Amino acid sequence: MQDFILPDIGEGIVECEVVKWLVADGQNIVEDQPVVEVMTDKALVEIPAKYSGVVTKLYYAQGDIAKVHSPLFAMQITGEDEQSATVAKKQDTQVEAAEVEATAKQDTKDTAKSESGKALASPAVRRLARELEIDLSQVTGSGDKGRVMKDDLTSPANSSPVTQSAAATPVSTGGKRVEPIRGIQAAMAKHMMHSVFTVPHFTVSEEIEMDNLMQARAQLKASFEKEGVKLSFMPFFIKAMSLALEKFPIINSQVNADCSEITYFEDHNIGLAVDSKIGLVVPNIKGVQHLSLMEVAKKSNELVDLARQGKLSSADLKGGTISISNIGVLGGTVATPVINAPESAIVALGKIQRLPRFDENDAVKAVNIMHVSWSGDHRVIDGATMVRFNNLWKSYLENPLTMLAMTR
Repeated sequence: MQDFILPDIGEGIVECEVVKWLVADGQNIVEDQPVVEVMTDKALVEIPAKYSGVVTKLYYAQGDIAKVHSPLFAMQITGEDEQSATVAKKQDTQVEAAEVEATAKQDTKDTAKSESGKALASPAVRRLARELEIDLSQVTGSGDKGRVMKDDLTSPANSSPVTQSAAATPVSTGGKRVEPIRGIQAAMAKHMMHSVFTVPHFTVSEEIEMDNLMQARAQLKASFEKEGVKLSFMPFFIKAMSLALEKFPIINSQVNADCSEITYFEDHNIGLAVDSKIGLVVPNIKGVQHLSLMEVAKKSNELVDLARQGKLSSADLKGGTISISNIGVLGGTVATPVINAPESAIVALGKIQRLPRFDENDAVKAVNIMHVSWSGDHRVIDGATMVRFNNLWKSYLENPLTMLAMTR
């Protein structure tokens, strides 16, 4: 028998929600077969089996919160995997022992409470009860020996209209609805609070004339399509940003919490804010400085597709050094973006508008304009530096031949 220990699935992630089991008790599975989908505070992740064998126990129900480094499911190892599993089990002994001890202590507490007339419930159920402000002693448990199960907390027989409205399945009552903030939404809320209250923001805005870039895209579009690559404006923005970062490495830096150190990154890992089905996520393209425009386009299309399917890996979401938020695709014109801490800068792109502008002879002409807004971390970036960086980035976009001449 072997317990599968939930691994570290992302930087700083300590728990995740079990969204869907892909296997059942007694089912034969093979190595690398997806076993369960879990929702971290950053992405929807599939957890694969490490060995071949038979599933003997699922430690969590769908909707439960699973802790990193705790047993997720148990299985009977079969065939050649038995020896490697034995070695792995020895390596996990300390972790498992700690979890068993914690479980035993909790079971002892639960048993004592049951014998004293108080409710018998698992830690996950107790946590949900606290969130829903439900008194477990007033709930009729449907489990073994009267154990309170998760479904019992949302049962109409055991909860008031107020607690029903706060349950995982929201219920409208009295003209309002209350539901818990979970998953990506919860992560974004916490992250934005941290960014706003710990990073001193300042903003620089500018207009970019898009006519030359629109022509360049039109000329390249067919050749990209022959390679099966959809060419949007985003790869140009990304590549131009990387070229500008070469001249302004401070924009691609991060400061530590007490402002005693600053780290400069050689790689330009440029993040794209994507409005996915599981919420706002910001995957990043690694090492843009080494990529051609074609390679950037391929990678950006791939990340956007994965984000919208909820299938980004934790690696896709980690290690970003600067971000782009494209509000223009949703019809937005102007925005003041919030820095994706610990990064030091982010830009918001507005929609393209055809507007009247004066030429060098003071004659009015129609120009395709995009409004952009930069937010910077004022602890390490000053306004003048941000303006100079933006001016260089803008020059590449308004004169795309100079940008393309410098790319691979």
